[in-house]
This record gives sequence, C-alpha cells and structure tokens, in this order.
Amino acid sequence: MLVEQIPEDEDRLRGVCPQCGKIHYRNPKIVVGTLIERDDQILLCRRAIEPALGLWTPPAGFLEMNESLAEGAARETKEEALADVEIVRPFARIDLTRIGQVHEMFLARLNSTEVGAGVESLEVRWFCWSEIPWSELAFPVIDWILRLRRADLESKQEQFHCGCLRWRDVGSPMCLDNYDLGELQSLLLKG
Repeated sequence: MLVEQIPEDEDRLRGVCPQCGKIHYRNPKIVVGTLIERDDQILLCRRAIEPALGLWTPPAGFLEMNESLAEGAARETKEEALADVEIVRPFARIDLTRIGQVHEMFLARLNSTEVGAGVESLEVRWFCWSEIPWSELAFPVIDWILRLRRADLESKQEQFHCGCLRWRDVGSPMCLDNYDLGELQSLLLKG
C-alpha cells in the first residue's frame, strides 16, 4: 500500500512505498486517434465499451509502449474501424488536465475503402458534417475537435490546434459548455 506524501525535492503529493521509499508517479495518459474524411463526410465509430458506451467518436484510444503517436493512431484506427490509414498530419493536441490525458488527433486518409466495426465499436458510419449527432458524441474533447475541423473546412484554412480544456468545476464534465476554451491556439499552416 502506498502512502501519499510530498517526497524530499518534490513539490506535490506522490504515492510512496513506506517500506522502500520508491515514488510511484501518476502521469497523464496519451490518447491518439484519426479524423478520416471523404467528400463532405467524416468517419465515426459508435463505442461498444465504457466509458460512453453507445456514443460516437472518431477512432481513438490509448498510446501503447514502443509506438510513435502516429503509429498508435493508425493502430487504434485499425482496431476500432478496421481501416488501414496513412497519417497525413497532426490536427490537434488537447490537454485534459482534469483527467490527466493528452489527446493527439491526426488527419488520415484511407489506403483502401474498406471500413467496419472492430471489437470496441458497435458500428462505423460516415456522417456528412451537417448530420453529425452532436448530442451523441462520446466526450467534450471530441466535440471540440470536430467543431475545429468543421470550421477549418468551412474557412478553407489548414491549421494545427492546441490548447487545454479546463473544466470550470460546475455542471457535468461531459458537456463542452462547462469548459474554458480560452487557451486554444490555432496555427495556420502554409499551403
């Protein structure tokens, strides 16, 4: 059993083994995924697992050891949407400090037209941007990322977005309206 204490030369509570003194760090997890588009559509997966069972998200999941961010995004896309993709470029990096996650989303293109539901997806479907089920999206970060992409497409600007979703500590943490989006930086990419 670990005890919570501030170790010497540290500035915050850590889990420390009372027998050996080893510090057990809790660090943020990295979530990687892809935005795959064709014509005026985007590919979304209906989640077959908790959290957010039955809700929609682009293919994404936790980065594994010994893989790059892009490799992890391509692997997660294959697992959740049975899609073989080529990573085009990073699209967004969003910090979720409330739950200790960093989300890295890439734009990707299909290497073949075949897609389907992997074991973590109930179904996979193409949505026109005007038909996205906004009230059925799995997480606020996904809502924000999809809105950023739609705005880029509408303005015909290619950008990289980064920032932090900071929960205001009021209302549901599952609602984008309850977050401060003021730290967003959108960097215009050259054509």
